[in-house]
Amino acid sequence: MTDSTDSTEPAVGAPERRPGGRTARVRAQVLDAVRAELAEAGHEGLTVEGVAARAGVHRTTVYRRWRDVGGLLADVIAAAGEMDWQPPDTGSLRGDLTALNREIQESLVVRPSFAVALMAASFHSEQAARAQTRLWADRYAQCEILVERAVARGELPARGATELDARSLLIAATAPVYHQVVLLRADPDPRLPERAAAAAVLAAAAGAFSVPRTEGA
Repeated sequence: MTDSTDSTEPAVGAPERRPGGRTARVRAQVLDAVRAELAEAGHEGLTVEGVAARAGVHRTTVYRRWRDVGGLLADVIAAAGEMDWQPPDTGSLRGDLTALNREIQESLVVRPSFAVALMAASFHSEQAARAQTRLWADRYAQCEILVERAVARGELPARGATELDARSLLIAATAPVYHQVVLLRADPDPRLPERAAAAAVLAAAAGAFSVPRTEGA
């Protein structure tokens, strides 16, 4: 769930229909340039002029299509959501969550980390923040299949008057990785992805993420 929202509002500057031909090539060049600039210099060093120069296009092309840095960031995040990413399927919930955590940890510790740079940029751009919220919500929704499969396999008990809050379980399983690497800036612990996954599975089995079943469910 990597560079890992509810609103259907399109990002400013993003096309309503995905373009083809030269337009698609220009978009790909520009977004690749944004990723490179962001990873190298952070949000503070990101400019339309720098992106245009790296992409090999005229700056008026960038201004016309994306308007400003916020529009560029929003479209980069939107492009991440277009990737054909699938949640892990290892045959067990613990294995799935461990694989997911390892993928997350790898995206955070690689240098330069585009995922970390994008998180930082979202605090400076409201457009980027909205786009990132949409992307995260979409990724969590995709990963709810991990929990659904676990219930179907009998790994998690089916409860009569309650149901499992899949998103809360997923957040609990993945949060320790973000906390250690992003907040504490600690060295990555190769054991943490599995430990965090195991703890979340045990908590779920004990009913920690159970909520009252909605009427009609």
